[in-house]
Amino acid sequence: MKNLKDLFEKLVDYFTIQKPQKEAAEEVELTEEQAKSGLSRSGKTKKKPLSQHPIRRFWRRFHLTKIFLIFGLTFGLVVGGYLFYVAKTTNVKDLQNALKATTLIFDKDGNEAGSLSGQKGTYVELTEISQDLQNAVIATEDRTFYENGGINYSRFILAILTAGRSGGGSTITQQLAKNAYLSQDQTIERKAKEFFLALEINKKYSKQEILTMYLNNSYFGNGVWGVEDASKKYFGVSASQLSLDQSAVLAGMLKGPEIYNPLYSVENATNRRNTVLQNMVAAGFIDQGTADQAAAVGIGGQLVDAYAGKSEDYRYPSYFDAVINEAVNDYGLTEEEIVNNGYRIYTELDQNYQASMQVIYSNVSLFPVAEDGTMAESGSVALDPKTGGVRALVGRVNSAEGSSFRSFNYATQSSRSPGSTIKPLVAYSPAVAAGWPTDKELDNTRTTFGDYTINNYGNIQSSPKVPMYQALAESLNIPAVSTVDELGINKAFEYGKKFGLNMDKVDKTLGVALGGGVTTNPLQMAQAYSVFANGGVMNDAHLITKIENASGQVVKTHRQTSTRVLNSSTTDKMNSMMLGTFSNGTGIYAAPYGYTMAGKTGTTETDFNPDLSGDQWVIGYTPDVVISQWLGFPKTDETHYLTGTSANEASAVFRNVANSILPYTEGTSFEGQKNAYAANGIAPVDTYGTEETGTTTENKDFLQDVQDRAQNLVDEAKKAIDDTGIPEKAKNLWDTVTSWFQ
Repeated sequence: MKNLKDLFEKLVDYFTIQKPQKEAAEEVELTEEQAKSGLSRSGKTKKKPLSQHPIRRFWRRFHLTKIFLIFGLTFGLVVGGYLFYVAKTTNVKDLQNALKATTLIFDKDGNEAGSLSGQKGTYVELTEISQDLQNAVIATEDRTFYENGGINYSRFILAILTAGRSGGGSTITQQLAKNAYLSQDQTIERKAKEFFLALEINKKYSKQEILTMYLNNSYFGNGVWGVEDASKKYFGVSASQLSLDQSAVLAGMLKGPEIYNPLYSVENATNRRNTVLQNMVAAGFIDQGTADQAAAVGIGGQLVDAYAGKSEDYRYPSYFDAVINEAVNDYGLTEEEIVNNGYRIYTELDQNYQASMQVIYSNVSLFPVAEDGTMAESGSVALDPKTGGVRALVGRVNSAEGSSFRSFNYATQSSRSPGSTIKPLVAYSPAVAAGWPTDKELDNTRTTFGDYTINNYGNIQSSPKVPMYQALAESLNIPAVSTVDELGINKAFEYGKKFGLNMDKVDKTLGVALGGGVTTNPLQMAQAYSVFANGGVMNDAHLITKIENASGQVVKTHRQTSTRVLNSSTTDKMNSMMLGTFSNGTGIYAAPYGYTMAGKTGTTETDFNPDLSGDQWVIGYTPDVVISQWLGFPKTDETHYLTGTSANEASAVFRNVANSILPYTEGTSFEGQKNAYAANGIAPVDTYGTEETGTTTENKDFLQDVQDRAQNLVDEAKKAIDDTGIPEKAKNLWDTVTSWFQ
């Protein structure tokens, strides 16, 4: 600060006027009497010179005009430099490719799974657009288009002087820059950015290319972008077939797509059309007679809506929503960029997993309904533990029907108590790591631990002591709390953080053994349980593997993070205990047919009735996949609650999901990891009734139906993409780009 002060003082001294010595010597002080009388030496009344006015003398003394001029020039240089930087760093060279391309989403095998069309219409070249429409747009929007360098300087200065509020300040090139890169706000900042970007665009592209991009990226109301789709929406013809008066109607809509929309007001559209025709006369494109003839044509009788709309290729809405959220949150892209810039997003999606899970979640009869008709919600995630890649994800019940774009996703965005699913993470994993054997007898009687009181669900009291594997499989509360109490609360928090849970704002009480104070979601819990399925190593859960721009350049890449949480010995012992959950414990009604799974269930009690539940969890895994599922109402109260435990509604949903997904896995078994119950000579519980042929046949028939419907969904998604020609267009575009370097 001192250095800055010294510098300022030197600057002031530099500009201070130093009087010449000669002039100073010639100055004679007035006598005291003369000073008082205001008389000069001649005896006349002395007039104070204007130059001696205090403010003016101060201003001139310190050369404030020069200082302000320097500051003004410096400010202008900084702002200009910033705007120049914005223009140069904006990927203008990729604009044409981005506008032509549609953002594609690929699955784990590199197959197209869907697309995001956003504000894109059907892209057509200039030769496929009526010359009348081209002329009408130029006559109305930018008459100097072919002569200017992207900027009409007189109109631009007017726009700046009016703080961007004066209409008509932008050329076609500027409007393209605004539509492609900037907001619609009428501000000086936006106009300034628009200026520099327009110069860059004009430098990179020909006038024909600029006009083509502009016409394909302009909004025409009713959710329609681009002249081709607008022509079909309002007149039922292609852009190449537009008549003169139809061309004038569409050109007129650019100023106000809603105001001059013929579907809203034929009168407004007609008046605006006639204005455009007169603009064309003034610009020399047509004569007055031709304009009058076109103006005599009625608009109302020509309106034909032949617009088919965008292809239904957003087939996996929950997964695609989560992909966009990840691109925004983890890779710094905006929704607008993702949707409109023609990216190629490669993901971990397995379409067979996803379609199967979606089919199950479309069966609303599986999900409970409250007395007031409100349906419970649910979220489910299928994750590859070896990579952390999310293979399938559904974020709400019946997500494929009626869900809005980027709707709330219970699989990734919810914050729910994990209930008993936290026990293996914060209680039993640290216990086994500390050397406790899986059959160690744990206390099942003590209910008071200082200020904390707990009991088993439903006040179940089996025996005073239970082996640890039984305590885990049957989800007994007392042994879990007793274990955390003995190991120490800090150890529980240490392991909770190791497994990726957010423990920072959780109170350090024994209630953490049952999930008290902890909030999570199915995606986070799938990542945590992947530790057990992957030999003790946790890979970060992710959907995106890489993102390419429209020119095929990789702009974002997932960098996998792996963390060793448990050693292999501890992992094997935990698996042996959690195999018992599905064979003999609380997960027996969630166990899939013909497959061996390990895992844990969880239930949270309501505040108003301990026999009712707010959250129900089932998490199951094999070495190939982790399936994490939550079920509950968005808000639990005395009207919205679940009955029983996760062994009821949640298990039925999970069993169906697991039965439909597991046939697509490699079928890897738990090698060398024997079920703790089996090791102790206890037979598994048979909930399928394998001796009853009818039951088995029914299950197989149901599974076959799910598989058939899922396959239809996959085939329909592929067909929708193929019908649009998007893959071929993308290939042609990529071939064009690569040919530049050959």
